[in-house]
Amino acid sequence: MLSASGVRELYPSPPASGDLPAVRRRPPEAVARAIGPREACGVCGVYGAPDPGSPGGGAAAKVHLGLYALQHRGQESAGVVASDGRGVQSRKGLGLLSEAIRERDIGDLPGHLAIGHVRYSTTGSGRVQNIQPLVVEYAGGLLAVAHNGNLTNARALRRRYEERGAIFQTSTDSEVIVHLMADPAYRARPDALACALGELAGAYAFVFLTPERLMAARDPHGFRPLCLGRLGRGWVVASETCALDQLGAQYGGEVEPGELVTIGPEGIERGSFAERPGRRAHCIFEHIYFARPDSEVFGESVHSVREALGRRLAADAPADADIVIAVPDSGRSAAMGYAAGSGLPLERGFIRNHYVGRTFIMDGADARSSSVELKLNVVRRVVAGRRVVVVDDSIVRGNTARSRLGLLRRAGAREIHLRVSCPPIRHPCYYGIDFPTREELIAANRSVEEIRDFIGVETLAYQTVEGLLSAVARPEDYCTACFTGEYPVTVGEDMTKRAMERS
Repeated sequence: MLSASGVRELYPSPPASGDLPAVRRRPPEAVARAIGPREACGVCGVYGAPDPGSPGGGAAAKVHLGLYALQHRGQESAGVVASDGRGVQSRKGLGLLSEAIRERDIGDLPGHLAIGHVRYSTTGSGRVQNIQPLVVEYAGGLLAVAHNGNLTNARALRRRYEERGAIFQTSTDSEVIVHLMADPAYRARPDALACALGELAGAYAFVFLTPERLMAARDPHGFRPLCLGRLGRGWVVASETCALDQLGAQYGGEVEPGELVTIGPEGIERGSFAERPGRRAHCIFEHIYFARPDSEVFGESVHSVREALGRRLAADAPADADIVIAVPDSGRSAAMGYAAGSGLPLERGFIRNHYVGRTFIMDGADARSSSVELKLNVVRRVVAGRRVVVVDDSIVRGNTARSRLGLLRRAGAREIHLRVSCPPIRHPCYYGIDFPTREELIAANRSVEEIRDFIGVETLAYQTVEGLLSAVARPEDYCTACFTGEYPVTVGEDMTKRAMERS
């Protein structure tokens, strides 16, 4: 199909009515509401890495492979855009990467240059128009954009351009960068992208594609991660180092806060587009939950940070128990640390079903409980009759934790002692993590004892903010606003997910 810009974009056709059994699917945003905190997006880009064995040069295939490593960062939709130096083509779709883009479609994308995106929306609903990378054609040429983060001044910028007559194709905050670049005040300048980036506030890790170049940029506070790697004679940018590992690329460091990296026929150029603020504000929740444990983000091993969180929790909140178990998957490293710090044996009490897709969660009031029962099962012989320490990464609303621990109780656990590797989440996030409003956060409205009673455990203990920051090398570089309410970038307007929706 043709996008509004005239660029060819292909979305997988729906199957014929007889191809699949009738399955009632929930809208992706409804699924996200049912599973608790939503993952940040993932971006990946490849330049100058042709593969003679792949049609069209193989950059798109490499980006596609890199996105598989980043699938944990977004399951709502996926897209890949590629260039052969003259024009661009894209493949996009809703759902997991394997559902959104067919393998044979990726093989048809030409060129040595490509970018891709996996999305879990924090601004704008999960409709087709919002799938990234966004592809546009304006007076400056063809441009594709993929974004991880949240722009805190997006509504003001959008309002400015709409009042001038601009037409927006999506309800995402990401689209405002396109209108800035198309603005005659910036377009004629050789540093048009740098000037446009300088107008943005909030959190962003961008990758851009033109027919000849790959560009990457990160906000001056460095909220969201973005790394650079060398792949043969080419280059890779990605949200996490696990994507570089997947592609066999050599880690080349981070895209620095406030840095714009441009890779083209002339080589690679790196420069700052904005002065750095007085402090960095890396998202600590990347280490707690979002990033894969085999990644390094913000220069630190995710697994090592999580293990240190568990050790600190064992020291600060011991439990008289028999075994330690983790809530898979993000609680495993912290559970290892808790077991090592406490001297208790680490057991495998939960088994996760990796083959249950998130788009198959049922409708109704019992959706959260049903999804837990589909995805997790208890090893009864491990927990029956025993006093169990359960290590989880976080509690958001409390419903999922209540359902999980109810499974343990029904399997015969004698006592349950819940230990949470982060502090109570009492404040919304405006920088790219789709935490609910304050009214929906259980820790914003209840004491620890009230949460313990609601979840139904013998004891409950959270990590302290001090303990959390003790696990990272440079605690002054991290944002902890969701725990403390101390926001490093001012938020003055409605930042709810559908703030830019028309209906």
